Amino acid sequence: MIKILFIGDIVGRLGRETVKKVLPNLKKEKEIDFVIANAENLAHGMGVTEKTVAEILEAGVDLLTSGNHLWDKKDYQGVLEKHPEAIIRPVNYPPEVPGKGYRVCKIGGSKILVLNLIGRVFFPDDYDCPFRKVDEILEEFKNENLGGIIVDFHAEATSEKNALGFYLDGKVSAVIGTHTHIPTEDYRILPEGTAYVTDTGMAGPLDSVLGVKKEIIIKKFLTQMPQHFEVQDEGEGIFNAVYLEIDPKTKKAKKVEKIKKTVKL
Repeated sequence: MIKILFIGDIVGRLGRETVKKVLPNLKKEKEIDFVIANAENLAHGMGVTEKTVAEILEAGVDLLTSGNHLWDKKDYQGVLEKHPEAIIRPVNYPPEVPGKGYRVCKIGGSKILVLNLIGRVFFPDDYDCPFRKVDEILEEFKNENLGGIIVDFHAEATSEKNALGFYLDGKVSAVIGTHTHIPTEDYRILPEGTAYVTDTGMAGPLDSVLGVKKEIIIKKFLTQMPQHFEVQDEGEGIFNAVYLEIDPKTKKAKKVEKIKKTVKL
């Protein structure tokens, strides 16, 4: 079996510190072969920097996926240029957008394809259709001897995520939802062998609203006035991830398991 750990959106410094504290022991305990994490909130909750990407790679993450917040820091171009093999962006952005949307990664004697998609429902931007785009990519790799295909679907709507999961059932090894920071409980293997969960949750501050200081968000709801968001960077950390076992001969998932840990930092 190929053993993969997928960590949900890593939010800010507290999220990075939580990963650094949890990941080493978890890798040993589960004998994990490959670690993927969503990095769009890596640098103080919005975007990435060279320093934060290097920090999380050094902590033991092998590949970073992302989403709509990848572009929130000015030096995103430099990050993508310096770490071209370590970070991908949603593949259904227009082709002129910097970076790549998928990566073929070697794991022992096998290769896996990791693919990043972004949803369209409730997003203000007009992305290409994720359903049709993933079909294009799968057609491109249909003759490749792959041991597994992992999809990070970065989307708002649970219905859109659920529909894509069923659409790709039997075509990919796993469809893992990210973006909303709240873990769902629908971990399962679909009828044709694809592991699925609507949202992995986040690695970040436990006592927060999606990673942001709770007082700020409460004030926004009470006053309906714009607020300057500040990421919670003190207190307990929450670590949400998905553990997968994939049969490289069939590319089907044999196990999907929720990982949830809280740590004091």
